[in-house]
Amino acid sequence: MKVDGKHYRSIWLGSDGWSVCAIDQRRLPHEFVVAKITTCEEAADAIRGMLVRGAPLIGATAAFGMALGMRDDRSDPGIDRAYEMLIATRPTAINLKWALDTMSTMLRRLAPSERRDAAYARAVDIAGEDVTINRGIASHGLALIEAAAARKKPGEAVNVLTHCNAGWLATVDWGTATAPIYLAHDSGIPIHVWVDETRPRNQGASLTAWELGHHGVAHTVIPDNTGGHLMQHGMVDLAIVGTDRVAANGDVCNKIGTYLKALAAHDNGVPFYVALPSPTIDFAVAEGRQIPIEQRSAQEVTEMTGRTSDGRIETVRIVPPGSPVANYGFDVTPARLVTGLITERGVLQADGAALAAAFPERARPTNY
Repeated sequence: MKVDGKHYRSIWLGSDGWSVCAIDQRRLPHEFVVAKITTCEEAADAIRGMLVRGAPLIGATAAFGMALGMRDDRSDPGIDRAYEMLIATRPTAINLKWALDTMSTMLRRLAPSERRDAAYARAVDIAGEDVTINRGIASHGLALIEAAAARKKPGEAVNVLTHCNAGWLATVDWGTATAPIYLAHDSGIPIHVWVDETRPRNQGASLTAWELGHHGVAHTVIPDNTGGHLMQHGMVDLAIVGTDRVAANGDVCNKIGTYLKALAAHDNGVPFYVALPSPTIDFAVAEGRQIPIEQRSAQEVTEMTGRTSDGRIETVRIVPPGSPVANYGFDVTPARLVTGLITERGVLQADGAALAAAFPERARPTNY
């Protein structure tokens, strides 16, 4: 997508042909910085420290991390070390494991002398596949926005509520939840996005608002607790969110606070959609309650970083010293609250049968 008129992906192979470049999302929206990743350890640190984040981008970064690992050690133990280092970084997003399993399986079939070049080629393919998948999500989600637009008065904007950042910064390009929004905007459909700030890391206020603004999409940042009020007053036409893992039965695990938005949408008759690439589906997990929920540092809650009036970037404490903090990174929205799952193969019902029918090559035999 565009930054100051120039197209960027969130991650790409460096001009030297072996290092990896990624937008440092910790520095946004105050600074645009491109980080250079040169080792598997640095790739793991980038994922763990949230230099990169978002389930699809985590998967792509892990694939590049495996390729960097093959520069140092192409042996079977070298594959194991790279895999274990990267898999330990983030427990909730299933794309991480999918990408690492894909890379590991492919590499073990090759002679050590072939592994480095093959790893780079496959990592580049995984990144490219993510872009293609998200473009498919955009096309299928566009139909939902077009239908909403048809119910509006001429020139009246379609109002979409989103949560956290499921934009191009969370993927390699296009995004998941934002992909239909960008395509609708580029197609000339009047559209406006309600952007949840998404505490505690403010990924909506910091990232979604930043990328929507750079692309010229009308948007308004709102406190996390505002969505229900907007829905009660008919100010939301549909909600579209992303997800870090979808269970085999259609339960959706996404950024903390998503469940509350789904409940409000259900109570007010607002369609609630989840946009996801197929690698985010975990057919090995029967239901959402089995998904491990990451608990993150208390510091994310106790401190906030921003730009002062004189231009300095400062971090300040907002919680009294000694107050305990719980910081659950994700929650699970039951499939019954999801209007539909927007995938690269169409808009599906949020249930096991629909998921298995759409992706039979990945589904496990079961009694849906």
